[in-house]
Amino acid sequence: MSFTPWLSAEDCDLDSFRTLVERATDPADYPCAASVEREVPVYEGTAGGEKLRAELVRALTDGPGVVVFRGAFPDPVVVDRLTEVFEALIAEQRASGTQAGDHFARPGANDRIWNALEKAALHDPEAFADYYANDVLALVSEAWLGPGYQVTSQVNVVNPGGAAQTAHRDYHLGFLSDETAAAYPAHVHRLSPVLTLQGAVAHGDMPVESGPTMYLPYSQTYEPGYLAWRRPEFQEYFDAHHVQLPLAKGDAAFFNPALFHAAGTNRSTDVRRMANLLQVSSAFGRAMETVDRRAIVNTVYPVLLERRAAGVDEDRLRNVIAASAEGYPFPTNLDNDPPVDGLAPPSQADVVRRALREAWTPDALRQELRAWAARRAS
Repeated sequence: MSFTPWLSAEDCDLDSFRTLVERATDPADYPCAASVEREVPVYEGTAGGEKLRAELVRALTDGPGVVVFRGAFPDPVVVDRLTEVFEALIAEQRASGTQAGDHFARPGANDRIWNALEKAALHDPEAFADYYANDVLALVSEAWLGPGYQVTSQVNVVNPGGAAQTAHRDYHLGFLSDETAAAYPAHVHRLSPVLTLQGAVAHGDMPVESGPTMYLPYSQTYEPGYLAWRRPEFQEYFDAHHVQLPLAKGDAAFFNPALFHAAGTNRSTDVRRMANLLQVSSAFGRAMETVDRRAIVNTVYPVLLERRAAGVDEDRLRNVIAASAEGYPFPTNLDNDPPVDGLAPPSQADVVRRALREAWTPDALRQELRAWAARRAS
């Protein structure tokens, strides 16, 4: 087998994909699970210690890619208190005229709270503390990511009649265009899924007609998947073969971010389907040193302007920008800095490249970078 350092759209083959995903989950492989439903291991409680942790890693890596915990948040009062916080935050957003976008659905179709973790903590710290003391969340997060993980939360409410999302993979590579994702070598495609854990906690009963998340078990094992999920034949296959599991209030699903998934259509007439979407990040997704990149850019930019005017090769200028500016658009405050022309807002490096391309003055760039930083603050 030849070594391929980069993946491309030509590597996306539906027959190969089908071979990986069309398999059954053997309950004997998941002895800690209470059952297997629609190929998904379903757990009840956290008993099992290291054996359970190893089983969860296997399920998320080479297994179906998704697990469900029934009664993950066993006290309904704890869930209901945070639901009240979320409803208050949604009411505040509506009153202020704020419309939260959605990465993979039409903006305004659902109610969305970005950075619900911080907002909930500031609104009701006691309710926050009771909720995030949860043992299941800690168990799965540490099993997948190890210690030092970082929790973020986004609340999504799909109202009756709300349409489904398109099938997708998630953060990090899943938020990049095909062209940008293809620029990352194959080993980064393999690395990306282990940098985050996706979770969803049901804040009310979610019968299938209310559109709980659709999953395609084993699809996370397909290496070119970050280049495949937008392709029509893969979307059609997902639509025909996905699974959905009903959830009760307090149940939680956790899944590999590379799993093909999408929120379903709410076909009910009376269920506002509320989920607390948890995105847990590896401790290793950050740099060692704190760097004031805005100060560097403001200092270097006049030099870039001079060299561009002198005819210096554009690639060399881009190299300087890459070494000085923040090239990644996240984390940000998605209320103030929403994605407009794609799945991500512009990075600091995008702003600098635009400034150089349009020959902004140093003062104009300085002001824009100040505004860029302000939009990202919580």
